[in-house]
Amino acid sequence: MSIILKTPDDIEKMRLACRLAAEVLDYIAPFVKPGVATEKLDRLCHDYMVDVQGGIPATLNYAPPGYEPYPKSTCISVNHQICHGIPGEKPLRNGDIVNIDVTVIKNGFHGDTSRMFLVGDVSIQARRLCDVTFECLWKGILRVRPGACLGDIGHAIQRYAESAGFSVVREFCGHGIGARFHEDPQVVHYGQPGTGIVLRPNMIFTIEPMINAGKASIRALANGWTVVTKDHSLSAQWEHTVLVTETGHEVLTVSDGMRPPPDWAE
Repeated sequence: MSIILKTPDDIEKMRLACRLAAEVLDYIAPFVKPGVATEKLDRLCHDYMVDVQGGIPATLNYAPPGYEPYPKSTCISVNHQICHGIPGEKPLRNGDIVNIDVTVIKNGFHGDTSRMFLVGDVSIQARRLCDVTFECLWKGILRVRPGACLGDIGHAIQRYAESAGFSVVREFCGHGIGARFHEDPQVVHYGQPGTGIVLRPNMIFTIEPMINAGKASIRALANGWTVVTKDHSLSAQWEHTVLVTETGHEVLTVSDGMRPPPDWAE
């Protein structure tokens, strides 16, 4: 496994790309409401990334080995869709929960982040799932420091999610990121403390737990990209890109409109 430690210049470029990705989510938030098609949300995000930020949507035509090119500029996953939801003509409905995942390329570097959005009046269970998943993200982030292990991150997330009665998707994970969209290491959201790669300063990776209200089992749709819960239960995801610093961590995907960390994470 080859982990790329970032130079000071790389880190500055990552700070910019990550801030831009977060600002796309700030921009799109007022448009996420009942009656709006996810295809329109994708188009708005695309235009903002390209025309306003001067960036490149990383997912558009992205084609890892074995996949057809991804056709849109964002991933928008609704309700029981876990990840890689392809924006389409179906309008959002009152009570939906929506994950919007954005990756911006700027000056050759990638900024990657996602948030959950509540559409109208959502159920108590849906709101709780989104809140717990957000807290899982921060349970993982707080474990990031030099000398810690990747297993410390996964264990903190898994323990918190399962203590709330939810399950952790195991087939998808966070990842290193920089000049390439997906780099080493893989950052799984379950595991045992003290296991896995030891964290070093200047590593950058995403933490992006996918948490299901029901069982962890998944199913892939025929479009070759979208993954859903096998039992049709709701799923939620939040994502930040994180830098390992000399003394701890720095969250790079920050913006004025981002949801602040939980009080206990401050």
